[in-house]
Amino acid sequence: QVQLVQSGGGLAQPGGSLRLSCAASGFIFGAYAMSWARQVPGKGLEWISGIYSDGSDQYYADSVKGRFTISRDNAKNTVSLQMNNLKPEDTAMYFCGKSRSGSYYSVVDVWDQGTQVTVSS
Repeated sequence: QVQLVQSGGGLAQPGGSLRLSCAASGFIFGAYAMSWARQVPGKGLEWISGIYSDGSDQYYADSVKGRFTISRDNAKNTVSLQMNNLKPEDTAMYFCGKSRSGSYYSVVDVWDQGTQVTVSS
């Protein structure tokens, strides 16, 4: 079955960096786009980044553009999110997701369990 296992996250100071990684199994990783989203308590899920199945195109929400970088390694079945210049408003639960097709515009049909990122001094 499809499995997404996230690592990274935790506590960072404002202006600091963190890297999230998501290891995938149970499907042909290189055939599907992947996404990252986040959620704060009481608010909806915010889609913040996506990457095409072949890595040829990436999407970033305005809230993270220029600070976050999404990447993937199809040989290792992993997708990562490098988060730089972190702000307190980046504090949220972060989720890794698999899309239904090779485009990040397609619906995400599987999300992982999420990991907490807290940005605080």
